[in-house]
Amino acid sequence: MYGFALFLSVFLATAVEAVEALTIVLAAGTARDWKSAFRGVYAGFALLAVIIAIFGPAISRAPISVLRIIVGGLLLVFGLQWLRKAILRASGYKALHDEEKIFQEELKSARAAKKESRIGVDDWYAFTLSFKGVVLEGLEIVFIVLTFGTIQKDVGLASIAALSAVALTVVAGFVIHKPLSKVPENTMKFVVGILLTSFGIFWGAEGSGAHWPGDNWAILCLVLFISLLSTGYAKVMGSVLGNRREARKSTTKKSASGPKNLPIWLEKLKAFALFWYDFVIGDDWTVAITVFITFFVTKWAAGSAGHDWWILPITVALALAVSLARATQRVHPNVTKSLTNP
Repeated sequence: MYGFALFLSVFLATAVEAVEALTIVLAAGTARDWKSAFRGVYAGFALLAVIIAIFGPAISRAPISVLRIIVGGLLLVFGLQWLRKAILRASGYKALHDEEKIFQEELKSARAAKKESRIGVDDWYAFTLSFKGVVLEGLEIVFIVLTFGTIQKDVGLASIAALSAVALTVVAGFVIHKPLSKVPENTMKFVVGILLTSFGIFWGAEGSGAHWPGDNWAILCLVLFISLLSTGYAKVMGSVLGNRREARKSTTKKSASGPKNLPIWLEKLKAFALFWYDFVIGDDWTVAITVFITFFVTKWAAGSAGHDWWILPITVALALAVSLARATQRVHPNVTKSLTNP
């Protein structure tokens, strides 16, 4: 059971990231220069290999209890990001992820950029676009492979799942020579979010000292619980929203205050910091804080065997509900007004 769950989780998560990376690479090669785009891909894979070589052994040598709580916490926060966005899309509060549209936008930007040659690369823009796409999406794949594989003591199976997903996505993408717009990516993200959240709860609670009834079989109950919870939230939010198309048109416009001019080095430092913040924490820091506080509460309550396992799932359900409510207010602050005054 665990082997199948491990393979499925890693395969689906990798497929989602691979589709997004492929969209960027196809745009860089189609609009600019394929040779430079492929060099960016090779450089991206090389950097990811270095990251795996450095952090892979370090992760595998960590004590299992420490690994469970750290990986469980990160997976939980990471999974809730995917799940939250998937629920918002399913309920109509957020536009569906459209790879074809993204491809056209990337294509337009690539064609408009000035051609420049650097360090033996004919088209630096195509190189950097592909490189960033592979590295940014690849980091999430590396994180999932290393964490899932190490915890389950089967990095080999996790790697096979990831490589299979990448190979299938790349072959399909280049055969049809367009982004995989027909792949139900949003459904895949929903499923991956459920799996990552469920495993995060299971490992995080175990690392905090909780005792699961049924031992490893509790993961099936968690998957069922998170699935029902997520679909329930999506249906309730969808019914409150009413007409999805009208709700999307009511998005509030942000104030047109211009960005502050900062030195180039400070802009790059800020962008680097924001990337890692978004990668680890996401767009709602309260969820991350709630998760880690709950770990301490679970640790404290772990002395009463049999009365500690429920704390994290219930807290996650409440935190997700609050986060979704906050998101709907930010995206559509006038939804309540439009419903009361049709």
